[in-house]
Amino acid sequence: MDLGLKDRVYVVTGGSRGLGRAAAGALAADGAKVVISGRDEKSVAAAAAEIGPGAHGVAADNADPAVAEQLIATAKERFGRFDGVLISVGGPAPGSAADNTDEQWRTAFDSVFLGAVRLARTAAAELTEGGVVGFVLSGSVHEPIAGLTISNGLRPGLAGFAKSLANEVGPRGIRVLGLLPARIDTDRVRELDALSGDAEAARAAHESRIPLRRYGTPEEFGRTAAFLLSPAASYLTGVMLPVDGGSRHSF
Repeated sequence: MDLGLKDRVYVVTGGSRGLGRAAAGALAADGAKVVISGRDEKSVAAAAAEIGPGAHGVAADNADPAVAEQLIATAKERFGRFDGVLISVGGPAPGSAADNTDEQWRTAFDSVFLGAVRLARTAAAELTEGGVVGFVLSGSVHEPIAGLTISNGLRPGLAGFAKSLANEVGPRGIRVLGLLPARIDTDRVRELDALSGDAEAARAAHESRIPLRRYGTPEEFGRTAAFLLSPAASYLTGVMLPVDGGSRHSF
């Protein structure tokens, strides 16, 4: 299938590692141009070099109010157009409702929630018909995940914002959607497994509850993201798609 990605231009935040990196790589592999961002300049530059000449790295923090306009302007200046954004951010601090501090909540709100809202709002104002805004969220949109209380609080709110935005910009031909990963084999998930004190046992326990009986690969997630962001998915909007090997057991 031709996804129609050739020469389209996307901004991918959190694109230096993990799920954002996988999505940026998949987009570029199918002919798109990508501007990737991340907080560490060296990591972003290295990721862009790995992806190839169709990628450009920008060191940026989603919590910075100036970043949204900066990334979109960079896409237009570097590649001549702007067709969409995939908003991926690092996971907030783990912890319980009793243990997470006010500062952890504030930091996560600024980067994970408000930063994402600002990026999406700015992108939607710049996009024309055929444009797309994507969010990398979490399975916690539907069901809380033990030990990730801040994520459980913020991700469902972003899903609600995404659905509202989809309704508002749909008449302009702009799509908005979310991806809900569960146990994808990234550094972040390995770190969470290690918090149990026995990473291998934690992984085995999680895999036993996944119908496919394994963690997903970043590449599998990236290909899914590339399809949803592409013109081939032109009649999909307002959806929250689980990328979880069947972990969500309800319809």
